[in-house]
Amino acid sequence: MTSITTRRIETAPGIELDVHEAGTPGHPVVVLCHGFPETAHSWRHQIEPLADAGFHVLAPDQRGYARSSAPHDVEAYGVDQLTGDLVALLDHVGAEQAVFVGHDWGAFLVWHMGQLHPDRCRAVVAASVPYTAWPAKPTDLFRMVFPDTFFYMLYFQQVGPAETELEADVRETMRTILWAGSGDCRRDEPAAPLPAEGTGFLDAMRNGAGEIPDGLPQWLTDTDLDTYVESFTASGFFGPISWYRNLDANHERTHDISPSTLTMPTFFIGGTRDGVIAGRPETVEAMATTLPNHRGNAMIEGAGHWTQQEAPEAFNEALLGFVRSL
Repeated sequence: MTSITTRRIETAPGIELDVHEAGTPGHPVVVLCHGFPETAHSWRHQIEPLADAGFHVLAPDQRGYARSSAPHDVEAYGVDQLTGDLVALLDHVGAEQAVFVGHDWGAFLVWHMGQLHPDRCRAVVAASVPYTAWPAKPTDLFRMVFPDTFFYMLYFQQVGPAETELEADVRETMRTILWAGSGDCRRDEPAAPLPAEGTGFLDAMRNGAGEIPDGLPQWLTDTDLDTYVESFTASGFFGPISWYRNLDANHERTHDISPSTLTMPTFFIGGTRDGVIAGRPETVEAMATTLPNHRGNAMIEGAGHWTQQEAPEAFNEALLGFVRSL
């Protein structure tokens, strides 16, 4: 069986990431970038199959997560710092390029890799979040769309309230979020919006799901949940949420970069019951004309937001089919 090891790699002065690794050094590199609130454990079903297919796989617990370094200033989680970590991983293993695969916030990150470091990207694969070109500052857009109702990305902008809420009971926080985002739990019709004042992130999660069942989804084990709970108990939520606090700064940094810069092969994997793209198929379809070398989309029937965890066989079939075609 393929061996998965974990080592600590320095990616910037004072920043070290725990990196889960498998496969043969010198083989083509695939970097797996998790989202919020996840860790490298979210790729537990992909690491070995990719290594067995001949790839050198790196899956970092990204900065702010688990026991990787977690700076205490918001600006440390901007796009230059986050993409810089990934470039440093390639330099550390002596690789010129990698296939970058990202889910959720990791998808934002790999799109930014294509913008800022196209020469290091053999290909870009995004899961859940299509290529997004904001027409204005993201928080300004959110305030226009949600003037008086709750939207979690606006709630996350202020330091303190979200951390206090999510850290109060990490196990219940993670159980609620993982249930609420899954295809098993998502409502077929949009939930009534909640007021901005007095609403928390977990309130919104429960509202969107309608009801959070007891226990765990069938795709998540007690051991999986324990792993996430241990990770977020160690890290807290300041670092992970601070990625959202850099949305406007990231937009300022990248908005003048044309999509034509992303000349590397790109691919998208999504779930048909993912709330991020449900009701907005045009955002997925637009990549065929927006991106110069988009190789297609794989939509997994019934999968929710945690695509690679909920439907690993279908996800791996799509991912391996793409990377083998390169």
